[in-house]
Amino acid sequence: MFQKILIANRGEIACRVIDTARRLGVATVAVYSDADATARHVAMADAAVRIGGPRPSDSYLKGAAIIEAARATGAQAIHPGYGFLSENPDFVDAVEAAGLTFIGPSAKAIRAMGLKDAAKALMEKAGVPVVPGYHGANQDPEHLAGAADTIGYPVLIKAVAGGGGKGMRLVERPQDFVAALESAQGEARTAFGNPAVLIEKYVSMPRHIEVQVFGDGTRAVHLYERDCSLQRRHQKVIEEAPAPGMTEEMRAAMGQAAVRAAEAIGYRGAGTVEFIVDGSGGLRPNRFWFMEMNTRLQVEHPVTEAITGIDLVEWQLRVASGEALTSRQEDIRLSGHAFEARLYAEDVPAGFLPATGTLTHLRFPEGARSDTGVRPGDSISPWYDPMIAKIIVHGPTRAIALSKLRAALEGTEVAGSVTNLSFLAALARHEGFGRGEVDTGLIARDLGPLTEAAAPDLAVRALAALGAAGLAEGGGAMAGFTLWAPLLRTVTLDGLTATVEVATPGRALVRIDGDAADSQLISGAWWVNGRPAGARIVLTPGRVSIFGPGAFHFDLADPLDRRAEAVGGGLTLSPMPGLVKAVFVAAGQAVKAGDRLAVLEAMKMEHTLTAARDGTVAEVLAEAGQQVEAGVALIRLEEEA
Repeated sequence: MFQKILIANRGEIACRVIDTARRLGVATVAVYSDADATARHVAMADAAVRIGGPRPSDSYLKGAAIIEAARATGAQAIHPGYGFLSENPDFVDAVEAAGLTFIGPSAKAIRAMGLKDAAKALMEKAGVPVVPGYHGANQDPEHLAGAADTIGYPVLIKAVAGGGGKGMRLVERPQDFVAALESAQGEARTAFGNPAVLIEKYVSMPRHIEVQVFGDGTRAVHLYERDCSLQRRHQKVIEEAPAPGMTEEMRAAMGQAAVRAAEAIGYRGAGTVEFIVDGSGGLRPNRFWFMEMNTRLQVEHPVTEAITGIDLVEWQLRVASGEALTSRQEDIRLSGHAFEARLYAEDVPAGFLPATGTLTHLRFPEGARSDTGVRPGDSISPWYDPMIAKIIVHGPTRAIALSKLRAALEGTEVAGSVTNLSFLAALARHEGFGRGEVDTGLIARDLGPLTEAAAPDLAVRALAALGAAGLAEGGGAMAGFTLWAPLLRTVTLDGLTATVEVATPGRALVRIDGDAADSQLISGAWWVNGRPAGARIVLTPGRVSIFGPGAFHFDLADPLDRRAEAVGGGLTLSPMPGLVKAVFVAAGQAVKAGDRLAVLEAMKMEHTLTAARDGTVAEVLAEAGQQVEAGVALIRLEEEA
């Protein structure tokens, strides 16, 4: 076993690797950018080395600097985590050339699976079923359009070097193919430096089921499947293991196919073979096809660990240090059911835009595994993926595990940034999902109900007023005894005025929006109009949050609604900090509502900014290549007549 390893990553995966290394008695070295100087993974590691500025290209993608940090600190091996350099074969070659061990597959294996078209050809040769499509080298638009006609619409255009949904377009009609192809190639060129695409048949009721594999370079095993069908824009939201509705016959077929895929390339370490499954008519062993292989640890690996009892990072370290794989397929048992929900800082009502902010309050529930790279007081940086945590639960049955997931999400508390927590809770309550009726289109079909914000009831508003008045814990200046008259205070919550009247300690009358709430503190908890409120009041600077079933946040002063102001003034504002990738308009140009104005790149995603109304461009206030802050005006339209 290694004595010291360096982790070439950040956030929750760096912390996750450190946890296992510490348990095995292995010392760890963290690397960090200027944006992460005080990050949790830096504090957890035994040593830490600064490697550059906040941009990934200036830090976590600087392979030479990372290798030098490993050598300078005496690390024997480098764990790449996921993302960044984890699937970069040139980095693997450089690590090994420096006399260090790469904790992961060989460069040859990564190259074999790195391009989707070549990987599919290799899988066909190994006897693994692949989706009907065109994976050839001819990238002439007319040839690709002909291939799409042969396959039959609808089809998917996919970047051969792609991932995370980038460079992917669904085309349902032949007349839309050329425009979709140009768009996919442009995004692929920007994201991967490779505009090449492949064409695949689109499965109308698709499920995304992947199989965890592990190999030692000679032999491989599988650790059962994960269902990752709950996706939005090809990004996974909630994952589970095993897949609902899975039959033993299909599980055996998929597991064997995944093992064949891993052994065909002499795979070493943890990897995932992803399949697209036709979910119409139930799961059948002849209705799944290879999509791609991820030659690294996956974000959702904890659900596999939960159902098998196996620490995949420990296995990675042991195999990388020279041990052979000792477990045989029959030794790996499946027990119970597990879910993982990805908690992000993102503005769901604004279209799931990534968000920033300082986590003024952060609390995870007991009884659930919470993998996180942040602590209370940390900031969500605009430079990286805005994940706050992964919430993982396990139970003996799917129904029990889902009930535990709902409870865990209700028990999670975050303030200081907008999050997708309510959206996750709505998904966990979704009746179809509860029945195991999952496919990749579920979220899109029910997006309205899933993202509909719940209105705070009288009890919630009363608790918010009590918190604003200093009565969150039943104490404060308002809680004292008054001899001659009740204590009275007026507070403002999101523009709504409330009065809080305290006649005796532990009892208050809240009047808000024409309603009255008799509030009483009993055994340290507030009751409202004779019923337990069942929620906690949390005060943070300028805001009061109510956590119970659901989470509600109230600003203690009237907020400045910049988006409304922007529409009224004809301004298009940057919704978040980011890089202006492109500007499509010029002064004097007429635009229609919905026309593209600019593209902003932030948090590893591109966001198209469109015109809010018809008009004429008065000024272009930003240019391509410019870094902008949230709220900066980018385009101004002429005033309406």
